Amino acid sequence: MSVTVKNVTRLFGTQKALDDVSFSISSGEIVGFLGPNGAGKSTMMKIITGYLTPTSGSVEVCDIPVKEHSLELRKKIGYLPEHNPLYLDMYVREYLNMVGGIYKLKNIKGKTEDIINITGLTPEAHKKIGALSKGFRQRVGLAQALIPDPEVLILDEPTTGLDPNQILEVRNLITEIGKDKTIMLSTHIMQEVEAICERVIIINNGKIVADEAADGLMSVSSVSGTMITVEFNEQPDLKKLEEIEGITGIEPSGNKLLIKCDPDKDIRPEIFSFAVNNDLILLEISKEERDLEAVFHELTM
Repeated sequence: MSVTVKNVTRLFGTQKALDDVSFSISSGEIVGFLGPNGAGKSTMMKIITGYLTPTSGSVEVCDIPVKEHSLELRKKIGYLPEHNPLYLDMYVREYLNMVGGIYKLKNIKGKTEDIINITGLTPEAHKKIGALSKGFRQRVGLAQALIPDPEVLILDEPTTGLDPNQILEVRNLITEIGKDKTIMLSTHIMQEVEAICERVIIINNGKIVADEAADGLMSVSSVSGTMITVEFNEQPDLKKLEEIEGITGIEPSGNKLLIKCDPDKDIRPEIFSFAVNNDLILLEISKEERDLEAVFHELTM
């Protein structure tokens, strides 16, 4: 396992930021770590990277205990914090060379040029960091995390504050990097998780409330399935409507009906037939797949 977290609790005074948290991440996985603000995401990431110690419990990275070997492990972990700390008066190459020196790397200049190419910083490498756009600053942050060629990459809100084009660029970069590294990614952007992550861990109030493969997360939620919004010209007989095979529930919403149904069966043709057979006029019918955002709301609200 690349990351193993066992029964971790972290207190800040009387406040319990993490409450008996356990999970593991295998080598090569890209895992989305989700939760509302204040749920404990950043605290957990800081503990994994050795910047904080747990009140109780243990963490291992690459089978090495973080608490006893935090300095040694920082060579194996690349970390991009939520608030990307950069020296704005330094040039991009200068800054990355400095980071390489901190890690005591051999052939620092060669590694710096490789990372600049990998992260797409070549056209901006001659500039001071303070002159870069937010998107390129995030790339510099990723570059410093990648300099030691870490086995594990921890990214806390890597696309915060970026415009849609910059988000797509950084997302593609993370996907490319993830081909040969273990990545733990915290974000509030559900589309990002669906596009990048193989597995999702959701934390709420310091506790893990879901830990599933990304494509299987719907199974843990009561909102799983498909919703059909229907409006007839008058109120139908709901008991007759419920007899349609595949319908699992009907909820009136004003003049409309929210029909929950089996995701493996398209019931729209049957609804059309129902309208014809019961002398109803179908004013509206639309299909909505229940997505990760719906699951997130249910598990954290």
